[in-house]
Amino acid sequence: MAKNLVIVESPAKWKTIEKFLWPDYQVVASMWHIRDLPVKSLWIDIENNFTPEYGINDDKKKTVDSLVKLSKTANEVLIATDEDREWEAIGWHLCYALKLDPVKTKRIVFHEITKKAITDAVSSPRTIDMSLVDAQQARRLLDRLVWYKVSPILWKKIRKWLSAGRVQSVAVKLIVEKEREIQNFKPEEAWKLSVELSYEKSKFKAELHKLDGKVKKLHSKEDAQKIFATLCDDITLLKESKSKKDTLVLTLDDSLEFKLVDVSKKDSKRSPGAPFTTSTLQQEAARKYGFGVKQTMSVAQKLYEWIEIGNGDRQGLITYMRTDSVNLSDQALGQAQKMITSQFWEKYHKTRKFKTKSQWAQEAHEAIRPTDLSRTPESLQGALDANQLKLYTLIWKRTLASQMAEAIVEVTNFTFSPSKAPKQEWKTKWEVIKFDGFMKLYIEWTDDENEEEAEWVLPAIEVGELLNGKPTEGLQTFSRPPARYTEASLVKKLESEWIGRPSTYAPTIGTIIDRGYIEKKDRKYLHPTDTAFTVTDFLEEYFKQMMQYKFTKDVETEFDKIASGDETYVKILEEFWNGSLKKDLENAGENAEKVVEKVGKACPKCWSDLIYRFSKAGKFIGCSAYPECDFVDQPEEEKNVLDALKAKYEWKPCPDGIEWTIVVKTGRYGPFLASSEYPKVKWIGKIKDEKEEILEQILAEKWMLVDEETGEEMVVKNSRRWPFLAAKNYPKVKIAKNIPKEIWNEVNEKLSQKWDE
Repeated sequence: MAKNLVIVESPAKWKTIEKFLWPDYQVVASMWHIRDLPVKSLWIDIENNFTPEYGINDDKKKTVDSLVKLSKTANEVLIATDEDREWEAIGWHLCYALKLDPVKTKRIVFHEITKKAITDAVSSPRTIDMSLVDAQQARRLLDRLVWYKVSPILWKKIRKWLSAGRVQSVAVKLIVEKEREIQNFKPEEAWKLSVELSYEKSKFKAELHKLDGKVKKLHSKEDAQKIFATLCDDITLLKESKSKKDTLVLTLDDSLEFKLVDVSKKDSKRSPGAPFTTSTLQQEAARKYGFGVKQTMSVAQKLYEWIEIGNGDRQGLITYMRTDSVNLSDQALGQAQKMITSQFWEKYHKTRKFKTKSQWAQEAHEAIRPTDLSRTPESLQGALDANQLKLYTLIWKRTLASQMAEAIVEVTNFTFSPSKAPKQEWKTKWEVIKFDGFMKLYIEWTDDENEEEAEWVLPAIEVGELLNGKPTEGLQTFSRPPARYTEASLVKKLESEWIGRPSTYAPTIGTIIDRGYIEKKDRKYLHPTDTAFTVTDFLEEYFKQMMQYKFTKDVETEFDKIASGDETYVKILEEFWNGSLKKDLENAGENAEKVVEKVGKACPKCWSDLIYRFSKAGKFIGCSAYPECDFVDQPEEEKNVLDALKAKYEWKPCPDGIEWTIVVKTGRYGPFLASSEYPKVKWIGKIKDEKEEILEQILAEKWMLVDEETGEEMVVKNSRRWPFLAAKNYPKVKIAKNIPKEIWNEVNEKLSQKWDE
């Protein structure tokens, strides 16, 4: 009997959705993109209204053949790809590949994978929205023009295999500009004067704030000494020492008398943040858990698609995670009220409806929230792995907190004056939470890592009372350079400048790291490489419009006009191509000189300039007189990496024979381990990353590496996608299995502990 055919994009979804629609519907997956512009050339007819020529992806031809057969025998076909521009376009591509009329083919959309959401979607289908498709085509074709036209200029003028991108290159520019701010930063000296005051059994600090009614800033040791001179009769009693940060500290151990001259108390309300959008989820997951944006989106995708939650039941745990809306449905608001009043008290609940600040937000969508707020994080213990549980907990708490009452904080300010210098004002501030409200459940983190919390509580003191102060300290400080971007703060900056869209942030950051423009150091900070500086400066000089933040913002506005049906994508492409890109390409091709990155040293063989060169194996130093001079060397940073690897691995016995030792060698794809008699002795080994080392350590310490059924010894093997356990003589002995989830949880926990240390 013929059934209705529902086509989703993800294989993780289809079983869950089919379970909801069985037996009238068969659900299959397209395995994401099936049709695109071929890779090896532009495939855009610029002279013929920028007409694209799409083709079936080579790895999807069998999938398409199978879908064609199923669609021919189905009663009707429903396209059920995710609801945003990219997936609307995939639905359109599916129609063409399967020879379906996009004007008549049913299109269903849902924001969560629950039975109600799926059945509601099936009962109210629409057709392919061509305005959304055209907006996605405009983005795809515009980015293709930049990629395929500008990148070859970089190959010719700088070096091969570099790439340019409309969003990618501007993101790199942001990081380069930040690095130059840091390089050009000049620290300014300042001094903070504080005194420890005692009242009965309480001790707390007050800082110098005003002098003669004006805020007093101290810029030198001499400024600080002048203040101390007003507080003591003998300035020679002032002691000088060094702090742990090697800055100066002036200390006066004399006991001083301070009078409380003013007390002000004021209640301050603090409101919860809105439910998560894509970008705010990426930022908060990075701050709280150190997740990269790519990792956040990967974990969120799994929570959205399906999770087995017992008795074979599978259901999406969160709503769609690519959204810029902060709306919550009436159903979610009702669930939130019920959970808050049952877990806390009625006074903790306050219904809130948030409005997105972005003019481009798609308000028909919802914020990221749990599909069922009664499903607490505790109820999912054991069903989710460690990272999934962390992210679900974050989303669950943020959603509930958004519907909770304001916190009320009492802010108390004490103003003291020294008896010896009554015109000075020394202040201390303390906050007491009178009603915790949403803070009982959730507090948002900030990007400021320098906030310090006081560990003291202000006592009840009446105006006019005298307190004893000792010691009085002057601490030398220096202004700090701006912090480098983290993935979280870069996402925040990209969003504030309207560069790209939330769904593009993860792939953009991944691209600039993978292509060697940016390095991630200290587990979090984004550092530009030398190549980033060189490419950014070149593009700034020869492709000025493309590199302007305003241009990138304006392009996003044009895409939204196309999505709303107010503009055509052909017009946008014509304006970009004829307005600047075509002229810039001609100018750069004709007038730009070959860029040479000099080392700043002379060649020891011929005294010509040493320059950086590049090969598939990476960066190296060569002579500018090549081929006449063949001198080569390694950059200093690579030497340091090799020295560290040699110290770790060399002189250990080779697994192929104790008469040989392990040595570190460098090949086309970087460092590797080999026998000291290599290539005579063929053994080579991979240099493991931290995660692999911790995995092997845990397996060796706690787990029997033996197959329970056969008794075969098991070892860790690596595939293209992830490590797995297999027989020692695999693949001859065909025994293999996945590494258990509880082991991966332990690996991730140990890795986090190591990073925190």
